Formats: sequence, structure tokens, C-alpha cells
Amino acid sequence: MRIAMIGAGYVGLVSGACLADFGHQVTCVDLDSGRIEALRSNRIPIFEPGLDRLVADNAAAGRLSFTTDIDGAVASASVVFIAVGTPSRRGDGHADLTYVHAAAASIARAVKGFTTVVTKSTVPLGTGDEVERIMREVNPDADVAVVSNPEFLREGAAIEDFKRPDRILVGTDDPRARTVMEEVYRPLYLNQAPLVFTSRRTAELTKYAANAFLAMKITFINEMADLCEKAGADVQDVARGIGLDKRIGPKFLNAGPGYGGSCFPKDTVALVKTAQDLDTPLRLVEATVEVNDRRKRAMGRKVIAACGGTVRGRRIAVLGLTFKPNTDDMREAPSLSVIRALLDGGAEIAAYDPEGMDSARSLLEGVRFVDDAYSAAEAADCIVIVTEWNEFRSLDFDRLKQTMRQPVLVDLRNIYRGADVRRHGFSYHGVGRAAAST
Repeated sequence: MRIAMIGAGYVGLVSGACLADFGHQVTCVDLDSGRIEALRSNRIPIFEPGLDRLVADNAAAGRLSFTTDIDGAVASASVVFIAVGTPSRRGDGHADLTYVHAAAASIARAVKGFTTVVTKSTVPLGTGDEVERIMREVNPDADVAVVSNPEFLREGAAIEDFKRPDRILVGTDDPRARTVMEEVYRPLYLNQAPLVFTSRRTAELTKYAANAFLAMKITFINEMADLCEKAGADVQDVARGIGLDKRIGPKFLNAGPGYGGSCFPKDTVALVKTAQDLDTPLRLVEATVEVNDRRKRAMGRKVIAACGGTVRGRRIAVLGLTFKPNTDDMREAPSLSVIRALLDGGAEIAAYDPEGMDSARSLLEGVRFVDDAYSAAEAADCIVIVTEWNEFRSLDFDRLKQTMRQPVLVDLRNIYRGADVRRHGFSYHGVGRAAAST
């Protein structure tokens, strides 16, 4: 099939490359000419494991191309995906649909023949109705079916998630569109991926509900971690104990500094706003947003406490800046709140992240960025692990101790056992663990 992907950002590029790998002819469209030129030269503007090779292979095979010409791409396509950004709107927290609405109008002007228009972007309830209204207004003769097909991609594992999904959710009541979407995802039938058809509004809401539930699960275990510290229990054992219950499951039960990234923060807020507009407030989600914001700020205070109650004049090594490993995404990263709290307390910060430092430089002033964990730790009074990159899982603590002023480790991801670290002469502080626990 000939597919146009409007938006060559994270979702659009991953989705377009994977669909091309299925054998479809995919054209990715973006208004950013610099981005398009980079992609044509196989320079990937985001970090996602395996994406550079996937793009290069499919571009070389002639199945994946890049352009700024939306009219040409749409006119030749039978399926057009909208995969543009939907950031939080300034001032009120609603999803900003400016780019979605602009894409809808552009598509309407260029469409030829029956076309299935698919919203891949995360959009609030009723967006499909508005997209359809815009398209009818711009081009009353357009023969289109507007479909919701939300993405469920985890940064750092997006290609695997697209090719081996838990489910494929399609919101449409149009039989022609249903047939088209079955053909789009037919290559996944061999993997027995469930293709779930719902109404358009149900699909839109399901995406938000899924993200809100996972955010609540993270926030729940973080509050349990606080209780464990006071009660002398170990949150990792608690998480394992409840996670073995199949009704709960083990995922998203790792206590830490709070959730961040491009999805959970903005999607939970947008869902809260939608529910308030419909006079059906979601108290659990509201509490999740509030608790998570407090959580990230509290992690800075946790580091200060581990340093004896003050960090003024102290040098702190921060390992990990991105909101999770295997991405360069700094959006709403807990490290931002931690570092700002430490800077406000008078600390000097040396930071290292395998992929996120270019993005972090524009967000953090007064931070010294270094080339590796050991450079960050030179003459440091404390090391703080904020993001659980694999290269931080086997640090040489004897080497670190020799170069540090004070051997203190604050492990905000619990990637080490306290007893193992203490054997090297370190003071160890995890999350959700009693002071002397393992």
C-alpha cells in the first residue's frame, strides 16, 4: 500500500520505518526541511536503538522516502497517518491540537479518491470528530474516513513494540476503513497480534486510560517506597510480592524518582482536563499528577539529606539525565528537578549521560557536562544515579572511591544492593529501603 506519514518525529519516523519494513511504500512528510535533508542523508534526529539501520535499509530498498511536499505525498497515498506533536497547551494543560488541525486541512486540500486518514498522534476524546469536520469544511467533496489508531510505543523499545505489539487498536465504524486497516497491519497476523476494533472515541480514550493507569502504578509504588523507608521494609521485596499476583503484574513497579518523558506527564494532565470539562473528575489521576510532581522535587531533598543536610560548596556527580535509558529524551526528566534543587542548595554539578547531554545543555545552566561516569566523580562528595543506563550497573567502586572526596552513593533507581556498595567503603542510600538494608 502507498502510505503518507505526516510528521517525521519520534512516532512518525518509527511507524513509517516499520510500515516500510512490512513492504508498504511509505513517504514521511515534515515541514522542517532540515530534518528531511538529514533523514535523506541517513542522519537520524532522535536516538532509538536500531532505528538508524531500519531507516537506511528501507530507504535503500526504495520503500521509505522523505519529503516536505505534503500535497504530492497525500495525493498518491491510500492511507494518510497524522503523527504530529500534541504538546501540552500553555496555560491550561489541554493537549495543543494546532498541528493536528493544520495537518487535517492540508490533507483535505490534497486528497485524491477514497483515503483513510488515521490519527496516530495521542489526541483527546473527540479529536477525530474535529479532524473530520475540518476536512469536510476545507474540501466538501473529499471521500475520506477518519480513523483513530493510537500508538503504544515505549521509547528505547519502539521498534519491538511496533512489530510485536500487545494489541493494535483501531477506532472506526466505516467498513471501508476497517478493510484498509486490516491490510495495513496484515503482516502482523503471523505474530498473532490482536487487532481490536472499537468506535473512534473509544480508541482515543483508551490510549489516555492506558497511560494514566501506568502512571498511577508508578506513583503507587513510589508512595509505598516512602512508607517502606519509615517502616523499615524493602520496597523491592514489596514490589515482587505484589507483582507475582497475575492480576497486578511486575511491570511499572520499580520505585524511583518519578515518571517523566513525552507521554505520561502531558497525557495525565490532558485526561484530567478532559474529565473536568465533562464534569466527571478523575480523582485518582489528579492525585497521580500531584504526587509525581512532588516526588521529583523530593529527590533533590533526599540527596541533600544523604550529604548531611547541606550541599553548599559540595560537588555532586549526577549519572543519567534522560527520563529513562535508551533514549535521548529529556522532556519532564526527573533529573531536571533533582539538579535544580541541588543547584539551589549551592552545589556544584558534574553530569554525564550516554545520549542526553546535547539536549540537557539547553535545559540546565551552571552544570558541567563530562565524558564518563568517572570524570563526573572526580573530587565529588556524592554520586547520584538518576537514570538506570546499563553502563552504570557495574561501576568500579574502588576506582570511584580513590577519586572522590566523600564516598557517598544515592541510588535513585535501586540498581545496586546496599551491602555490596558498603563493602567498598561507601555510604549507600537507595529508594524505599531502610538505612541499613540490602
